Amino acid sequence: MNKVIVSLTVIAVATGSLSGCANMNETQRDTGTGAAIGAVAGALLGGVTAGGHTGRSAATGAALGAVLGAGGGYLWSQHMQQQKAAMEQATQGTGVSVSQTADNQLKLDIPSDVSFDSGRYDIKSNLRPILDRFATTLNQNTRSTVRIIGHTDSTGSDATNQRLSLNRAKATRDYLVARGVASSRISIDGRGSLDPVADNSTAAGRASNRRVEIFVGEAAH
Repeated sequence: MNKVIVSLTVIAVATGSLSGCANMNETQRDTGTGAAIGAVAGALLGGVTAGGHTGRSAATGAALGAVLGAGGGYLWSQHMQQQKAAMEQATQGTGVSVSQTADNQLKLDIPSDVSFDSGRYDIKSNLRPILDRFATTLNQNTRSTVRIIGHTDSTGSDATNQRLSLNRAKATRDYLVARGVASSRISIDGRGSLDPVADNSTAAGRASNRRVEIFVGEAAH
């Protein structure tokens, strides 16, 4: 019974904490909302794991949930919002998607008509100004880290696609490093054809799957 009361109390507090959102800026709203949602989830999780014990596990779960919910390890700061706005402006009309992920990372989804031709990993000319602007924003926000993931369509063997996707991520990283971004801030991965976003049986689908995804995160402290 106690754990139910604690869970309900945490839910009420977490929900009520959002009542002042009208006076918050966007960063505070995002972090506060995440913390509140995390607290609710943590309370419920704590209540489940507590079994027949007291509500202390629910309260502990709520506290942990609030920490995780505040950004899943990432903070959506004013700098991150500025980076997003700058990249939206730089990529307008190019087909590059710029978004904020659920865990407060900035994501750039770069399709094949901007990034790489089929079977190749050299940077195309129309991608260069986008990466130039991206490098500038990274050099202005040195707290952020970058993760670059290369993808291919299903044409070719798994080994070939894995190597090609990794080379695409490497080429993107090397371009940014050449423009002053510290290599220690950038991690890369190649997923081959494992994570398609479209049907590989069509030419349009294969083109959509040949892409590079770039994630930028600022660790919460």
